Amino acid sequence: MAISFKEFPWYIQALVFCAVALLLFGAGEYVPISPVANARTELAALHDQDSKLNQEVSSLQVYERRNAEFKTEMASLEKQLDTLKTIVPEDKEVDEFIRLLQGAAAASGVQIRRLTADAVVPRDYHYELPFTIDVDGPYFNIVDFFSRLSRLSRIINVGDLTFNAVSDKGGSRYPLRPGTSVTGTCQITTFFSKPGEGPPAPGAKNQPVRR
Repeated sequence: MAISFKEFPWYIQALVFCAVALLLFGAGEYVPISPVANARTELAALHDQDSKLNQEVSSLQVYERRNAEFKTEMASLEKQLDTLKTIVPEDKEVDEFIRLLQGAAAASGVQIRRLTADAVVPRDYHYELPFTIDVDGPYFNIVDFFSRLSRLSRIINVGDLTFNAVSDKGGSRYPLRPGTSVTGTCQITTFFSKPGEGPPAPGAKNQPVRR
């Protein structure tokens, strides 16, 4: 005579239910085709992807910090380049250079009588732009004029100085102002970095400076 499951004692029924539950749980956990196993696989894959993304974000944060540093360094280099362009401009900028000379002469109380543009001299990394000038004035004013040239934003070299004292009998082809004690000639050279159109035309030479 068959015995119904319901006729078993309650503790037998409980054991059977527990065994079935454990069996189902094990099947869900370890059987490859089970939804739980698939969910675990997907979760592990997402965890790996999340780890890789975190690593990429960390590496990008490093580049972001470097990018900020590069921008700061680039801004500093651009300021230095602007300063260098002021000291040694790319082009000749002759008009601006003459304006600087005239400003220094006026501030020192000396007279630039004549300015002659000489031929451009090419160097390895720059070009020399020399001028020969006739200048006169009181001795200490001439000294102050050269001192002012050394403090200008653009690099200026002074050489080939030839100066003579002014006597009571004259000795100058220009009308001299009272207090003038020396008159002479010197070469003033400035610089630029970009090749131009070549040496100055002959017509640019021996032009008097208008005040």
